[in-house]
Amino acid sequence: MKTLLLLPGDGIGPEVCAEVRGIVTALINRAGLELKIEERPFGGASYDDYGTPLTVEAMTLAKRVDAVLMGAVGGPKWAGVGRDVRPEAGLLQLRQEMEVFANLRPAICFDALADASSLRREVVAGLDIMIVRELCGGVYFGQPRGIETLADGQRRGFDTQVYTTSEIERIARVAFELARTRDNRVTSAEKSNVMESGLLWREVVTDLHKRDYSDVKLEHMLADNCSMQLVRNPKQFDVIVTDNLFGDLLSDQASMATGSIGLLPSAALGEAGKPGLYEPIHGSAPDIAGQGVANPIAAILSFEMALRWSLGRADLADRLYAAVESALNQGARTRDIGGTLTTAQMGEAVLAAL
Repeated sequence: MKTLLLLPGDGIGPEVCAEVRGIVTALINRAGLELKIEERPFGGASYDDYGTPLTVEAMTLAKRVDAVLMGAVGGPKWAGVGRDVRPEAGLLQLRQEMEVFANLRPAICFDALADASSLRREVVAGLDIMIVRELCGGVYFGQPRGIETLADGQRRGFDTQVYTTSEIERIARVAFELARTRDNRVTSAEKSNVMESGLLWREVVTDLHKRDYSDVKLEHMLADNCSMQLVRNPKQFDVIVTDNLFGDLLSDQASMATGSIGLLPSAALGEAGKPGLYEPIHGSAPDIAGQGVANPIAAILSFEMALRWSLGRADLADRLYAAVESALNQGARTRDIGGTLTTAQMGEAVLAAL
């Protein structure tokens, strides 16, 4: 039997994860899914209980199970704690120690929600992008970093953007392999015009493409232009591969073309055979936490990705995705996409469709 570790976290995390639990229970009872669920506090909730956003026991368990599904971390409650024990530090540690370097962030516009986007229907209808974000390197992990006081009394903050050939090659391989299962096109986004790490990124991706993936169409695009093109003509993209920082920004931007950041899941994968980390790309949304109005679809679809990539049940993943689409086609809507359903009611609508 496979095991899923649930890390609800903070803010709306526990609310959306509760709906995932309902889906899991239904699939166990009605569809023969053999899955055990473990649950641990994470982020600010873990800090409140244990003084750390990620306990050693939780981290050890995360590396031993088949998949990890988290809700969200952080919030103003923990803004004053030390940077090394902030909820976000726990998330970065989790990603790094699980060695989940490839973050898959699909941006798909359900036809029923094409009018929910801030862009025109004809611009977003049929949108299907896969953003492949490098997750364990770049400026979020580079050293040196810090805040120092200069001789004249000024303070200076600094972070280091750094990538190696092997780090770039392994994420590019994921993008090229995925493209072969889709429309066979990859756009590599960086800032090679002003950043040395960006220039290396372009050179390494170009060399890998020439050696092993010449059958895939490759386009290089500066990240700022890619941002503009995601608004101007998002359907020009198939697979976008980019670094940790730009992937963070571009995937959030792409989410709004689909109608709401509350719709989009993500999968973070490492080497074959190691557990994957799954999470909705939205944050903890402290402004609506506890109100029962958050959209659980991103969390539900994150579990759908776990079924597909880590739990060996692509058949159930297909059924769950179809259930989400059916619920939306029948008019189920939370507040963020123009409706009035609560978090629980949206979960119930998906369960009914399932």
